[in-house]
Amino acid sequence: MGLVIIFALVTLLAAFGTFSALKNKNLLGIVFGGGTLLVFGWFTIMTVIYHGYPVAH
Repeated sequence: MGLVIIFALVTLLAAFGTFSALKNKNLLGIVFGGGTLLVFGWFTIMTVIYHGYPVAH
């Protein structure tokens, strides 16, 4: 279940990086940050749907 947390953290960092690249008008940063955001965001959503939320013990 830690995989969901790691994917979510990477997705949040990619969103922050893409937003920062948009502010600086960095085209390569936008492309790679946006691609990372899409891929890891999709992995996060599908992992939550398939495996569910992490449980607290």
